[in-house]
Amino acid sequence: MPVLNETHELSLTSWVESANSGQSDFPIQNLPFAVFRRAASDEAFRGGVAIGDQIIDMAALAAAGLFNADAQQGAQACAGDELNAFMGMGKNIWSALRLALSRALRTGAAEEAQLKAMLVAQADVEYKLPCRIGDYTDFYTSVYHATAVGSLFRPDNPLLPNYKWVPIGYHGRSSSIDVSGQSFLRPQGQTKAPDAAEPSFGPCKRLDYELEMGIYVGPANELGAPIEIGAAEDHIFGLCIFNDWSARDIQAWEYQPLGPFLAKNFASTVSPWIVTNEALAPYRIEWSRDENDPQPLPYLNSEQNSAAGGYDVDMEVLLQTEQMRNAGQPAERLSVSSFKYSYWTAAQMLTHHTVNGCNMRSGDFFGSGTQSGPVHEEAGSLLELTVGGKQTITLSNGETRKFLEDGDAVVMRGWCQRDGAARIGFGDCVGTVLPAKV
Repeated sequence: MPVLNETHELSLTSWVESANSGQSDFPIQNLPFAVFRRAASDEAFRGGVAIGDQIIDMAALAAAGLFNADAQQGAQACAGDELNAFMGMGKNIWSALRLALSRALRTGAAEEAQLKAMLVAQADVEYKLPCRIGDYTDFYTSVYHATAVGSLFRPDNPLLPNYKWVPIGYHGRSSSIDVSGQSFLRPQGQTKAPDAAEPSFGPCKRLDYELEMGIYVGPANELGAPIEIGAAEDHIFGLCIFNDWSARDIQAWEYQPLGPFLAKNFASTVSPWIVTNEALAPYRIEWSRDENDPQPLPYLNSEQNSAAGGYDVDMEVLLQTEQMRNAGQPAERLSVSSFKYSYWTAAQMLTHHTVNGCNMRSGDFFGSGTQSGPVHEEAGSLLELTVGGKQTITLSNGETRKFLEDGDAVVMRGWCQRDGAARIGFGDCVGTVLPAKV
């Protein structure tokens, strides 16, 4: 479990003034990682670390040789267009590089003049996926989401018997995951109306978003060597915001008996920045179960996981329609929720995933599943907010929605804040729906 250290101190400020506003997602206490280049250039993509509204170019930093030993080794691993090697190095290298960056970016640091030349404005860049995602698994960890969705289809028995015993997940499609700014065609597929004699083919009519956290795997494990719950934290590199787009009408027809397929594999969007597990240390919270619920089996239980296995991350979903965008109107909030409501922890997800001997690779990715809260206004999908399309959402400009329409852009954000710690954030996760190619 990452512990608090000098990099988390609230009093720290940076010579990059934009990091000191108290409202930036990227103060010196954060220092998340991404892969970037200047927009519309032929530059090579390379790793970067966010500070305020700027990015430290890790390729330039590595070439300058400013750091020593483990920190320099980490910087060199971040100089290329994928962070997998760095993610696989483990917590000692991650922590050494984080500490060196923190000290070099602090107000009064001797390295200021050299690092200033390595800054690139975030407004001037484009991003790619921060790593090669070899495999992707989507979990189903919000009991509130599972209950709400289950109630739409099984009113008398919304939760299946295994839900409170097993971290439920399915193997997703990593090839269609892309970074914030992604635009994708409305999916097509088979659907079947309740009163129809047979299915029909055409564009999805019930397109939805899912508000999720993304979890990146750090060091790999060998095939046949499970990751025990007490070691799971050492295998988690960091978190991002994740939108797992869903075609609800296609899903309803295809999902039995083997689960999601074409309804889920046409597009998924991640925020560019990975907030490291160490940066999130001040926002770890107790995880527990209602005493009336089944308690985890021993392989999914530890004192450490109970004491601080949860993450207190606030999350929100906003919508900007094409009409709003053309009128210069900003995106409008639809709901807020929190990762603290997750029924299973990230460590439990990883432990369960490997308990049968499954091997993880550095850069593998988990979706948390839709993170909905206990009240309706904290729903993480339109399926829940509109009660399966039975209720209409009215936006401030008079437009209405039950599900997403062409031209809609969905914006997701996440942030952490508490007394005694700096506010840190994840940056925007934005995706836009384009008309189907018919």
